[in-house]
Amino acid sequence: MKSAARLYAVQALFQMEAVGQGADKVRAEFEAHRFGAVYDDIEMAEGDANLFRRLIDDAVTWQGKIDQATDQALLEAWPLARIDSVLRALFRAAGAELCSPATPPRVVISEFVDVARAFFPEGREPKFVNAVLDHMARQFQPEAF
Repeated sequence: MKSAARLYAVQALFQMEAVGQGADKVRAEFEAHRFGAVYDDIEMAEGDANLFRRLIDDAVTWQGKIDQATDQALLEAWPLARIDSVLRALFRAAGAELCSPATPPRVVISEFVDVARAFFPEGREPKFVNAVLDHMARQFQPEAF
């Protein structure tokens, strides 16, 4: 359920940026039409609604801090604005979870690398996500390393 909540959070943050919708509207849409919904005999995964809400709210609240940490983890040639919008959403969702010590950073990294694999099954992006999130985790929770 937590893995699905993380995936939905990335999708919701992507949608918020792509369409310019606010957090409340997107959150309500996802909770009504994604969590356990069935479309054409395909059942969407149930997700941890509390984690989903927290990731969205914290990503919005801490976006400046998260984006700054992401920028610091990226090469100068690749500022956050040049990164694929799905990856931007992923870094924001993961950064939101890394800002809170509730989940060990290694678990957060592993979970979001899996999310990256879901979006980029054939690409190098999962390794890239791993490296960036490792850097961010060490910045947000140095005591965990």
